[in-house]
Amino acid sequence: MPSTENFFRACLLFPASLLAATVPDGRSDLTQLLVCAETEFSRAAERRDLPAFLRFVDPDARFANNIVARGKEEIAAAWGAVFRSDGPAMRWRPAITEVSADGRLGLSRGPYRSLRTGENGEITVSWGHFISTWRRNDDGDWRVMFDSGGDDGMTPSAAEIELLNSEPSCP
Repeated sequence: MPSTENFFRACLLFPASLLAATVPDGRSDLTQLLVCAETEFSRAAERRDLPAFLRFVDPDARFANNIVARGKEEIAAAWGAVFRSDGPAMRWRPAITEVSADGRLGLSRGPYRSLRTGENGEITVSWGHFISTWRRNDDGDWRVMFDSGGDDGMTPSAAEIELLNSEPSCP
């Protein structure tokens, strides 16, 4: 009969063995497509292109920050300032991306930067982290289902600054 100690050791080692497993065929491609979708989502905001931004938003999406915006219309209203020429300039990039085993759900997390110009021309820089949950729809494209982020006065690391200044290789 196995000892309790061996049972607990197996319980601890089994999850670790799953982490060490290789990524199934096709999952790495889906992860790269998710990186590219998140990056293009940011680029739409960087260009202040609301229609392009909304193409990445699932019709049933929820964006939760100070309020919860439900659906594309509310999300467009909640993010409206970002798309005005005098609004904050936003940029984000995924540092972590994960895709579910069935390839239908994805998660991305990473740093963002917001630049705001005050009335006196002073620029205020805010840094934070975002987290997005994506769904790969029947058309094969990734759409954001849930999105949130927070500032909390963070100071970015050198790696986060480098990530925001980089451009992933996307088709």
